[in-house]
Amino acid sequence: MSIYPAPLEHLIRNLSRLPGIGQKSAARVALHILRSPKELAENLAHSLLDVKEKIRFCSVCFNFTDRDPCAICADESRSNGVLCIVEGPGDQLALEESGAFKGKYHVLHGVLSPLDGVGPEDLKIGELMGRLGREAIQEVILATNPTTEGEATVSFLTKLLSEKGIKISRIALGIPMGGDLKYMDSMTLRHALKSRTPLSP
Repeated sequence: MSIYPAPLEHLIRNLSRLPGIGQKSAARVALHILRSPKELAENLAHSLLDVKEKIRFCSVCFNFTDRDPCAICADESRSNGVLCIVEGPGDQLALEESGAFKGKYHVLHGVLSPLDGVGPEDLKIGELMGRLGREAIQEVILATNPTTEGEATVSFLTKLLSEKGIKISRIALGIPMGGDLKYMDSMTLRHALKSRTPLSP
């Protein structure tokens, strides 16, 4: 038998289904909502419904958007012939927040993972190849995460894209700022050595 009234228990159970929110965190959030003005709950409920009803995939890059094409794809100042390939919308957001990239994106919505039954047809690779036929893309930057699946996806895309005569590059991977070599895994160290850059005096 629950120590909470049924409606509160129901809210806690639903909140705990969200990633990164355990039972205790869900209870804290639920109790906060309960103690807050009704307006907070109404705004939260409205926002949740809004997201489900209005957010969709951009028909060009497949990022989340509330208009089609999304703001980045519609921005002509970003038509510089450089396309950055990312695994998911969160990766695109991280790159965009850095302010370092001024081209356009293509979101794969995953990586190749044969053990999990994820093949090329499960990703937005066909749509990527279609874009290359329509847009004046001169360089593709592969910005998948440095995992086994991410590397397999890079290898697959490199073979596919090399037939198109487009410059292909990979984001540099290696030791993070403030990192300590003795705590790095072997894959990170391999990438760091492979992605080394020359220094001039």
